[in-house]
Amino acid sequence: MFEKFCDILCGDKNFITVEVNPPHGASLDKILEDIKKYKLHEKVTGFSCTDNPLAKLKMSGVLSAIKLQQTFKKPVIATMSMRDKNKLSLQSTLLGANDFDLRCILALTGDPAKFSDQPEVKGVLERDSTLLLSIIYHLNNGVDYSNKPLNPAPKPIYPFAVSNSYARNMKSLQKRIVKKLDYGARAIITQPVYDLENATELLELFEEAKTMSVRETAKEAHLILGQFPIVRARTANFIDDKVPGISVPKEIIDEMNLAAMDGEAKEQEVGFALSKRIFDAMMKKHGKVHLMTHNRFDLCSELIGEV
Repeated sequence: MFEKFCDILCGDKNFITVEVNPPHGASLDKILEDIKKYKLHEKVTGFSCTDNPLAKLKMSGVLSAIKLQQTFKKPVIATMSMRDKNKLSLQSTLLGANDFDLRCILALTGDPAKFSDQPEVKGVLERDSTLLLSIIYHLNNGVDYSNKPLNPAPKPIYPFAVSNSYARNMKSLQKRIVKKLDYGARAIITQPVYDLENATELLELFEEAKTMSVRETAKEAHLILGQFPIVRARTANFIDDKVPGISVPKEIIDEMNLAAMDGEAKEQEVGFALSKRIFDAMMKKHGKVHLMTHNRFDLCSELIGEV
């Protein structure tokens, strides 16, 4: 399953993944029903599962990923945040997940614990996401982080990492990409991209970064362009003003603000048209896209269209 998944990522076919946010509750069933309702599992290459984003309590991302993968027989990228786990817990979770054939891992440093909705929660954070990438590198060589042989050794694990999509100094962003490639990342998923100029610059920087990496696996690494559809004006303004590492073009913000003046229906109509235009442009430009929609699977299905 994962070998085919990575072959599609490395090949010329379209590669589309959709982010799933586990619930603040004890069942994933409603989310699975929604995915089936819109036949999204038939349109995508795979899914990803988040791990307590913004340090807000959700069902386990790894356990959710296992259930999602077993339900749809599609590869799932399980996010693992450094915020909540030390290296012992990270290794233990990776080994257990491996036995369930969950083998794509997205390494994140994680949002600070101070954002949590849980009282007085403390972060663990032994190091940033490069520690998890390093642990995966060890496991893929049949040893734990202290270089003790594992018996049996795990099946190959495919590490993913993330990157901002924009920075005032794009070379500084490139250095961070090189660092993650050096630690063994096989693919980098960007924050949302909203214009072709930004996408083109990212792709050029990434190709150059691959040549700068000391790791042999970097030669086969790939960039996946993040997409977060904007269907509300306030969302466009919030992302551009408050979310670091993303740039929303002024013309999109202006168009959404004007549409909002004509009512919610017009706002959503214009927002979807803009989002569809951006999605189609990114697919034509690069063909490898990761959709983030806060579980708006109807929106995902409409954007992708017929396959």
